Parts: sequence; structure tokens; C-alpha cells
Amino acid sequence: MKRELPSRPVHGHTFTQEARRAQIVEATIETLAAVGYTRTSFTAICRRANLSSTGLISYHFTGKPQLLWEVTRTIVEKEDTLRTVRVERETTHSGRLRAYIASHFDFMASHPTDARALTEIAGLVRERPARGLDDIARSALSVERLVSLLEAGCRAGEFRIPDPQVLALAVQGALHNAVRHHELFTFADPERLARELADIFTRCTLPCDPPLEA
Repeated sequence: MKRELPSRPVHGHTFTQEARRAQIVEATIETLAAVGYTRTSFTAICRRANLSSTGLISYHFTGKPQLLWEVTRTIVEKEDTLRTVRVERETTHSGRLRAYIASHFDFMASHPTDARALTEIAGLVRERPARGLDDIARSALSVERLVSLLEAGCRAGEFRIPDPQVLALAVQGALHNAVRHHELFTFADPERLARELADIFTRCTLPCDPPLEA
């Protein structure tokens, strides 16, 4: 007879509860990607997760804001893991910036459902600010890691950027818009787009050439 392992607490929840929470989060990601935020109800999530009642969601999450926060955290963690691997392979700051941009397109290719869901959340918090969603907005739209990368390049003397925060916002805005554009029109060659965006923003980090003498 097979012996069942006992459930043990994991951050205040049993393994069984953690598994159920993860199931609900993944079903929410799939629902957001498939039908968009406005049609992502607890009922729709239940259907996708094969849950018997919306009460099972309410048991684990106090409301939609808390569920969206966990969804955002989960997706951002996946993307950060992929990005870290690519960025840390590089030995120059320019190479790290290129890797940062390329990793966004890698994530779109390897995790299309997560990418679409995060775009839905980012659009929501920009267009419909509401109580309880502030932290979600900060997480979904954060440029802190990119700012740190650019500042490190400046300290090393490799970059000359008047305001790393502004450039980081420009890069992140281009990447988020690329996801939305890809959903609507589909890129014929996303790798080429990644290279060209990397070329554009890398040039923005370099010192200007001295003016030609008359």
C-alpha cells in the first residue's frame, strides 16, 4: 500500500494548499491570455481550472486584486529567471543591455501565454487605476532592474546617459508595445526586431561623436 506523505506548512500553507493556489494562478494566467481582463471572472477561472466552486478561489485569495498580484509576481519571476541567465552570460554592459532586450522576445516565444497575460495586467493598471492595484502596477511596469543595469554601465564609463530612468522607461515602453503589436499583427522575424531595437537603444548609451571640423 502506497504511503501518502503528510502535508506540511509552506509559508503558512500546506503543500496541498500551495498546489491549489498555483493551479488557480495558472488558470488565471490562461484566462487572461485567452479572453482578456474584462472577461476574466472567478467563474471563467473556475471553468478553466476545473474547480467545483468559485468559493475555492475565495478561500485562497481575498479578492481579485490579491489574485492579480500573485499572477503578476509569478509571471515576473519567470521572466526574471530567463533574463538573469541571458544577462549574466555577458561581460560588457552593452552586451547586458542587448541581452535584456533579447530576453524579452525570448520570453514572448517560450512563454506566450504569460506574456499576453502580463500585457493585459499592465494595460489594466494603466487605464483603470483602482484601490488595491497600486502594487500590481509597480510590479508589472517596474524598470528598476533596467535602471540599475544602465547606471552600472555609466559608472564603468561604458555608457553616457543623462538620465538612466528616462532611457529605461523608453526601452520598457518599446518592449511592452512590441508584445501588443505582435498579438495583433505577428512579427515575421522577432529576432530581427530584437536586434534592431538593441541597436537603437545601445546607440543611445554611447557618447556623441565630436563635431567635424569645418
